[in-house]
Amino acid sequence: MDKLFLDTNVVIDLLGEREPFYESIAQIATLSDKEELCIVVSALTYSTVFYILSRFEGSEIVKEKIRKFKVISETSDLTNQVIDKALTSNFRDFEDALQYFCALNSGAGVIITRNGKDFKDSELPVMSPDEYLSSLK
Repeated sequence: MDKLFLDTNVVIDLLGEREPFYESIAQIATLSDKEELCIVVSALTYSTVFYILSRFEGSEIVKEKIRKFKVISETSDLTNQVIDKALTSNFRDFEDALQYFCALNSGAGVIITRNGKDFKDSELPVMSPDEYLSSLK
């Protein structure tokens, strides 16, 4: 079973139902709900998603969306080891480094993001939701 690490931007696309990005990430979420694949996010993602989405929707609505999302996903812990690796990495953006090392730590086989350039030195394959869905065909 594929284990996909979702970058924060695609989780915001999903829970915020952002067009034109929603449909493809929703298909991935459905596959996870059917237990055809496993999706993982970093612990950091939850606070960022809450912060962004609560600017547009009520905080209780956003919390409920996150609760439902947690049912179909796993969480990669933000450990001291992950933070140390991110601090000493060559990533320009610290948050991207944290995401990357959470992905590695989780055992994910693919990083799903709309910002592939942020992970140009990744040891893991990096795909957009559309690219991943196309790879299944």
